[in-house]
Amino acid sequence: MAITPEGKVKAQVKRILDDHGVYYFCPATGGYGRSGVPDIIGCCNGLFFAIECKAGKGETTALQERELRRIGESNGTALVIYEDGMDLVREMLAALSAPS
Repeated sequence: MAITPEGKVKAQVKRILDDHGVYYFCPATGGYGRSGVPDIIGCCNGLFFAIECKAGKGETTALQERELRRIGESNGTALVIYEDGMDLVREMLAALSAPS
């Protein structure tokens, strides 16, 4: 089975997280979980983050926007990442890893 463009973005993000030894998982919603939950959920230095991966001109849905907003309102970090956004993932990890 061929990997989708969004799947390629997810793979790039996971590679970066793995390289940094960061805990994460990819929730499977498929009718059993809450719709709109970001693609990747994780914790770095005790701080919660969530990443929604998009490819091309993909846009977040209203449900995804709701979840991303709720994460931000709870003082978590929530990002939407496209193919060219891997530096943003690295910047997020650096910020979450910095001593407070």
